[in-house]
Amino acid sequence: MKKEREKQGADYYDQVNILDELLEKPVEFSLGEKLRRDILSKKRKRKLQNVTIKIDPLQVVATRKLATTKSIPYQTLIRHWLSEEIKKELNLLK
Repeated sequence: MKKEREKQGADYYDQVNILDELLEKPVEFSLGEKLRRDILSKKRKRKLQNVTIKIDPLQVVATRKLATTKSIPYQTLIRHWLSEEIKKELNLLK
């Protein structure tokens, strides 16, 4: 049933040619200077916010094992990775 839904989804997108509309262009993105400084200086003024995302179960298992080897909770490791990638992106935008 799942494969049938996936096929229907692919047929839908092919039918309306939505995939032809996707363009690979640079996206302009900017943050306020204060927010940018706060992110780069690791300041956190707010409590954590819950987010729900779908992740491959094998990636979850691998992340948990990596976190165990580092003796930290796996969600902390994911937040660390996310933070590092945000910083990399912000440095590219300087």
